[in-house]
Amino acid sequence: MSRPLITVFGATGAQGGGLVRALLGAPAGGARAFRVRAVTRRPDSAAARVLSDLGAEICAADLDDAASVQRAMNGAHGAFCVTSYWEHRSPARELAQADAMARAAQRAGVRHVVWSTLEDTRRFAEPDGRTMPVLQDRYNVPHFDAKGQADQCFTGRGLPLTRLLTSPAWDHLLHRALPPRRAADGRLEFVLPMGEVPLPGIAAADIGACAAALFHQGEAAIGRRIGIAGEHLDAAQMAAALAQALGEPVRAVALHPAEGGALAIPDAAELANMFRFLHDFHDEVLALRDVRATRALHPGLQDFASWLAAQAAHLPIEAPAFSRPLPPGGSAAATGPAA
Repeated sequence: MSRPLITVFGATGAQGGGLVRALLGAPAGGARAFRVRAVTRRPDSAAARVLSDLGAEICAADLDDAASVQRAMNGAHGAFCVTSYWEHRSPARELAQADAMARAAQRAGVRHVVWSTLEDTRRFAEPDGRTMPVLQDRYNVPHFDAKGQADQCFTGRGLPLTRLLTSPAWDHLLHRALPPRRAADGRLEFVLPMGEVPLPGIAAADIGACAAALFHQGEAAIGRRIGIAGEHLDAAQMAAALAQALGEPVRAVALHPAEGGALAIPDAAELANMFRFLHDFHDEVLALRDVRATRALHPGLQDFASWLAAQAAHLPIEAPAFSRPLPPGGSAAATGPAA
């Protein structure tokens, strides 16, 4: 009997790539439980060739092309659905892409859909400008809100669905958004606009591994919303781990989230709103992303220190990039590597 086929959208990205690798990694002494169809816009890319060498079927499709999405979905037992907001920064486009996948899954009779999603923050705070600036006319945090709203594309069709509620990936945070910086005094510092509140985070590859575990669970995972995180860490704890990995002291700069927009980083306004949401509603956010439950789902889950051990040599170190002086409300503490 042929093994069930899982269609993986975004297969050459961090989440989808992690899932493909997890599904194609044969258990010790056993055989693979699934076949994998890796969906990508660039089937001739080096990343796609790597997945093909691992045993994936490579499928060309574009989430903006509904016909190609349908072809990728046809014949699949399961589907991992994910969108990449940061490629276009358009909530409307993200919603249309999610709808195309949901429609295709319904037509193909897919028996298990895992949808990578986030909260619609407008259910916590009205987008009226009082809690945080309104972005793109109607959103607090567009990349959160659009994914949360897109849940309805799947639930409204009665699909056999698992909603995978992710955490900010350390890969994005430290490689692109908030890498360690070399301050004017020569000291390294790590800036996090979360005040003293912990931030849930996870290694991007572990998101895919958690999704693989959900496909292995099958029917037991359907109908659930499952939040995942590798650790909940505040600025001082993250700076301490960075100091250990980098081998020199790292000063923690814990800004109030309202000050996040003062950082001269790409998408500063949206990221400032994201940190404001994660800060102001941290009880709900952290409760939905239980680390113990995540480790039970994926025993190989990395904590921040183990992720850093492999990443530290590749982290960019930038010069200070504040658009204005550090505000009085920001707290700073130097943390050195453990003896």
